[in-house]
Amino acid sequence: MRVRFAPSPTGALHIGGARTALYNWLAARHDGGTLVLRIEDTDRERSTPENVEQILDALRWLDLDWDEGPIFQTDRQDRHVEVIERLLADGHAYRSTATADDVKAYKERHGHDRGFRGESEDGGAVRLRVPDQGATVVRDVVRGETAFQHVHLDDPVIARADGTPLYNLAVAVDDLDAGITHVVRGDDHYSNTPKQLLVLEALGATQPVYCHLPLLHGPDGKKLSKRHGAASVQELRDAGFLPEAVRNYLALLGWGAADDETILSTEELVRQFTLERVQRNPARFDEKKLRWMNGQYIRALGVDDLTARLEAFTGREGLRGAVEISREKIQTLADFWPLAGTIFDGPRDDDAKAREQWLTGEGRAALAAARDALAPLDDFGVDQVDLALRGVVDTLGVKPKQVFQPLRVALTGTTISPGIFEMIALLGRDETLRRIDAALASS
Repeated sequence: MRVRFAPSPTGALHIGGARTALYNWLAARHDGGTLVLRIEDTDRERSTPENVEQILDALRWLDLDWDEGPIFQTDRQDRHVEVIERLLADGHAYRSTATADDVKAYKERHGHDRGFRGESEDGGAVRLRVPDQGATVVRDVVRGETAFQHVHLDDPVIARADGTPLYNLAVAVDDLDAGITHVVRGDDHYSNTPKQLLVLEALGATQPVYCHLPLLHGPDGKKLSKRHGAASVQELRDAGFLPEAVRNYLALLGWGAADDETILSTEELVRQFTLERVQRNPARFDEKKLRWMNGQYIRALGVDDLTARLEAFTGREGLRGAVEISREKIQTLADFWPLAGTIFDGPRDDDAKAREQWLTGEGRAALAAARDALAPLDDFGVDQVDLALRGVVDTLGVKPKQVFQPLRVALTGTTISPGIFEMIALLGRDETLRRIDAALASS
């Protein structure tokens, strides 16, 4: 098996493109095949080195390696021109001065454009000669067989008048020369397939296996776009998702595991993946479901591994203790600092509502009682802190939150934090009492 991932570097690698890359990678790795990376950079204005690097960066982050390439389509223009000249010489193509409007007008008069070609000896664009009779049959793993009747096909333009090759010619030639056996790509390319097949047939090449992937929709059933959340791989990375969780989730968008499992390691995905189980219906990308899955992956990581990732993500060091007491409460790496950052940076000062609710009247009294219970402890471990504070709850005859929330606000400036006992033990006696005293002094 030889597959290719062939993005156009006109922007960041979007989520649909990432899934296409993943499916090609899984197919190649499952089969022991080869993945070719081709950069289709024929759009000179939008295809920039920066966009190419964005794509490579996204693939590297997803840990999707390739075996050959990257091959740049623009570097192969001489080969494309050579094929165009061969097709002209063999009568499979011709020069034409007919415009798209000319073809449209003829078709409106006759119901088809067969017999009208506008052939010219004096230059013009190069068109591929579609046979007048018969059909081109696309055989697709997902869609089955579809016959495109030649009577309904225009002769496609394969090169501009200046000789510049166009997309469908370049793609067909590049697939042929690279020995691509399976073309796995988005469903939006399906209409291009008969044109590319006609080029391959004119060159005497065999048809590769096609697998056109269903488009991705958002949770509302509409085409996936920015309004549904993260739109690119880099945005997922910046939002704190783990690459292995993203691979797992994307793999399940349009493909089903044999036993309907949800959490599948990359090794297991490689073992199970086949193109034959790609589904035809559009799949729905739901960032909430991805967050849930990412949380499962985070909690499965060892503390040291998660700490290393969070230190790289936040640019901070010495996070292990905070990671240990926060890991059960976060779903992404980006959730960590809003939850635990106050352990390192001190209480927030922008949540006046929390202070008003919990650091006045009864809350202030509960906080003072908590301080009195914590101050004399010989051991400031989690169990001892827990026992002391629950003793305050019992003594005051209140609900636990009437003691724990004033403490949480005093220590963090807000009502959301890691577990209160674990956080106090991590802060230690001196810092805990200092923060309580500061809160009592300002209340």
